[in-house]
Amino acid sequence: MTDDERKRAVQAAVDGEMRLLDPEVRASPDRVLELLDPEFTEIGASGRWWDVESILTVTSGGSISPESPVKVSDMSGAVLAPGIVHLTYFADNQGRRVWRSSLWRSTETGWRLYFHQGTLAG
Repeated sequence: MTDDERKRAVQAAVDGEMRLLDPEVRASPDRVLELLDPEFTEIGASGRWWDVESILTVTSGGSISPESPVKVSDMSGAVLAPGIVHLTYFADNQGRRVWRSSLWRSTETGWRLYFHQGTLAG
């Protein structure tokens, strides 16, 4: 994999992650489904385990307000293998700071979020 291919892969994952944090995208189950891998799972900052069906309930429920968008900082990404990107970043949602980790994989239909974990940060 060339450096340019790695940069494009990481950027595709970053773009997908940022779309998933967009309140407008989250309000549309169809748009969220375009970004989630069918095998998606998450371990949330609460310790709860999520799958595609349960996460759609949360995202469509207005968990992020357009008036108070999530603030993202320290985003970085690495290609772990061809077609697999690992992202880490801090997300601040109305004073709740969470260290986030995401695994994105390339599929026939584009980059999809395969696994996500959130850990509360001090």
